[in-house]
Amino acid sequence: MGHDLINPADSLERQNEKLLKITETLMRRVEQNFDTSGAAYTQFQRAVMLEEEVRTRTSELERALDLLNTSNSKLALANAETEAARANLANAIETIQEGFALFNPQDEMVMCNTRFGKHMLDIYSLFKPGMTFEEYVHLVSVSPFLSLSEGETPESWAAYRMSRHKDNHAVFNVQMAGSRWLQVSEHRTPDRGTVILQTDITDMMRLERRERERLLDDQAHLIKATLEHLNQGICIFDEKGRLVGWNRRTGELLALEANKLQLGTYFATLYDQIRNDLRFHDEDDPNMVEQWVASNSIRAPLSFELGLGNDRTLAVFAQQMPDRGFVMSFTDVTAERTAVRAISQVNETLEKRVAERTLELEDALSEAERANASKSRFVAAASHDLLQPLSAAKLYVASLETELDTPDLIDRAQKAGNALVSVEGILSALLDISKLDSGQAFVDISSFSLKDILTQLHDELQPLAVQKGLEFNLVFSGAVVQSDASFLRRILQNLASNAVRYTETGKVLIGVRNQKKSVRIEVWDTGPGIPEDQQGKVFDEFHRLDTFASPAEGMGLGLAIVDRACRLLNYPLHLNSTVDRGTCFAIEVPRAASSETWTAPAPIGQSGSDVCMEHKIAVLIENDADLRSALTITLEGWGLDVLPCASLAEAQDLLTAIDIAPDVIVADYQLDDQALGTTAIADLRGRYGNIPSCIVTANRSPDLVGQCEKAATKLIYKPIDPIRLRGFLEQVLHG
Repeated sequence: MGHDLINPADSLERQNEKLLKITETLMRRVEQNFDTSGAAYTQFQRAVMLEEEVRTRTSELERALDLLNTSNSKLALANAETEAARANLANAIETIQEGFALFNPQDEMVMCNTRFGKHMLDIYSLFKPGMTFEEYVHLVSVSPFLSLSEGETPESWAAYRMSRHKDNHAVFNVQMAGSRWLQVSEHRTPDRGTVILQTDITDMMRLERRERERLLDDQAHLIKATLEHLNQGICIFDEKGRLVGWNRRTGELLALEANKLQLGTYFATLYDQIRNDLRFHDEDDPNMVEQWVASNSIRAPLSFELGLGNDRTLAVFAQQMPDRGFVMSFTDVTAERTAVRAISQVNETLEKRVAERTLELEDALSEAERANASKSRFVAAASHDLLQPLSAAKLYVASLETELDTPDLIDRAQKAGNALVSVEGILSALLDISKLDSGQAFVDISSFSLKDILTQLHDELQPLAVQKGLEFNLVFSGAVVQSDASFLRRILQNLASNAVRYTETGKVLIGVRNQKKSVRIEVWDTGPGIPEDQQGKVFDEFHRLDTFASPAEGMGLGLAIVDRACRLLNYPLHLNSTVDRGTCFAIEVPRAASSETWTAPAPIGQSGSDVCMEHKIAVLIENDADLRSALTITLEGWGLDVLPCASLAEAQDLLTAIDIAPDVIVADYQLDDQALGTTAIADLRGRYGNIPSCIVTANRSPDLVGQCEKAATKLIYKPIDPIRLRGFLEQVLHG
């Protein structure tokens, strides 16, 4: 019921007022309606309870009033402090030397100090809190105190200022009326407001301008001094063609009086004063210069030469400057042009002399080529003429060795045979040198195994080494190389035979080192060694370190052949030698690309008398009577029935007369009357079938090798090796 009488939403004063009124009413009713039933007591009790509640509410009201008073005191204190802080901030902003303004995030001015905008008296009083940033910029842009640059409008300046306002930080300079300058710094606050500082930098700008003017003045003096020290004449013109700078050298080169060169003189005026004294190398040059100077477009650099006076030549160079002015330089090139003319005359003279000398050299070269060709033909012819009787002599000696039974005569015959072998080696070396020097050497590159060549070297040289008491070691290798087998065998044979020849004690070693793309073949000996000053000469022809050696021991051509053959095959050739310790020669031979190997044919002529050649008919065609006689005696000594003939016609007549087919044909390659042994063999084979045949010759041309291989004809070189010839005969007549 109490809750119905008292509204909790009422204030404490209102609630107490209601309670007091209720209490008075109840007490009055108690006094008026007191009865014995106890109703009055109940009302009294209720009045007491209400009084107690009134006291409680009164106490709460007093506490609330105390809290309110305390809060009001604190609020008043805070307001006082805020006002003090605002006053302090305003005082602080006023004390700074720069103009200061603060705009809130909505670009509305919050506050500014008295220095902000003081340079703009017309709008200074309008800067108040609440002004927008755009209004501020507009007022500044139209103020007469703002100094705009040439061509700039208030609108363009305002647009530029608003664009800088978008940056978080902006610093720029603004020129004011009266040659004053402000530096404006604009920065964002953390809440996206804007702070603007205006600093007067007039004194700084004036100081900088004075310093710049001083530097420009110093620079002008420096440039002037530099121009005066140049050996070139320099003229500088502004964009209107007026003279603004020059040096003394210009007047000297152009022969101008001092009073003609004055500041502000137009180019056209100067040009007219000296034009009659100038000689242009091109008729169009005078007009070209005038057009270049008068042009309003961008001008490319211009250069030309002109003559001045009787003997002076000037090189002129003109170039446009950034301000559309231009500079001209004049260089005296008289000495250079005189030198060029002199050099030109000398060149003409030299060209004539060179042409004459070239003709002389061509004649000399032709003569040398003719002499070289003649030498090659002579060597070939001489070798052929020498090999003919040499072959005959070897065959005669070989036949004597089989018939002599006296030890002394046999020894003499063997020595004669050895001497003939030495002569054969010298002639072969001469032929090799001649072919290598003439460039006619034929190279046949193929893949083959080194083992076959090394085996032949071992069989050939070991007996000679053992005879001298040397240890001869050869490390065999099955490496497959790509080379010319004939040239490689000759290179290794010369190196190894030299090692055996010049080594008196110790040993000779031939070894092979495997490399990534090649093999290195080395020939070592323990001979006397080669002095360092002689190592470059040992590859010269006819050069021998042992000057007391006899011609039978060689003519000093072995290493010359090795050197030329290695250069022909493009093989690196190495020499390493120490005096009294020995020498090592080494060559590098490329490996074959595939594993296919070449196997040397089995040595012939080693079957002895196991093959019977009795009563076998051999046709011998040889135009040289001595060699024909020697071959006949040799072949008959082996049991053959020989039909010796000097020509194909004689062989045809003889075979027709006896009416018998031969078992083998042996023919010289070069017969009389330009007849060839290959033609004779082909003719006889046409008559009597595919008869085994052999060509003997001193001709070592590759073409002949190809012809014999194609015709299945054996080729044996002169001087004829009896063992090789017999081996061929035994091979084809074994049946």
